[in-house]
Amino acid sequence: MTRSRLEAFSDGVTAIVLTIMMLDLKVPATAEISGLEPVIPAFLSHVLSFVLVGLYWNNHHHLFQAVKSVNGAVLLANLHLLFWISLVPFGTSWLGSSNFATWPVVVYGIIQLCSAVAYFILVHLLVCHHGRDSTLAKAMNTDFKGKLSIVLYALALPLAFVHPGIACGVYCLVAAMWLIPDRRIETTISNQPPT
Repeated sequence: MTRSRLEAFSDGVTAIVLTIMMLDLKVPATAEISGLEPVIPAFLSHVLSFVLVGLYWNNHHHLFQAVKSVNGAVLLANLHLLFWISLVPFGTSWLGSSNFATWPVVVYGIIQLCSAVAYFILVHLLVCHHGRDSTLAKAMNTDFKGKLSIVLYALALPLAFVHPGIACGVYCLVAAMWLIPDRRIETTISNQPPT
């Protein structure tokens, strides 16, 4: 199977997720500058989620540059990833409306952890489908940031019970780590001999 329908569907779901998050942002109840204060937690949770969802979209796009075809397992793994990403607006809304209380921070972290695991599974299945000698396998050989993200999200969950702000700091750290562009796929593709 070709990858184009999977990419188009993934782009559509991502666009809907970002739209739902945007629609959940409420305007202040007053025209005074002080009216912004109650919406700051919702705004901050929106910014974090927008960055994280945007990073998934960006990395998904880069990943599929090296993908030649997909199979049923890859389709299911991609759907699994999109399921967890589709829960981000719920987690974002609860996080912001609760002013970063413990359980909303934990649930938000679970959503992010499961998204990271789902992305890791997708990458693994794509590498298996294309073979160990493929361009994709060469580009994704260690996936250090992917594995580190899973570890950091898992560590953040118990830290949320110590102090929710620490867990949120870890979520921001993961986002910051992925803001540095991952050039493995582009580098590997550009180093391949022409076919």
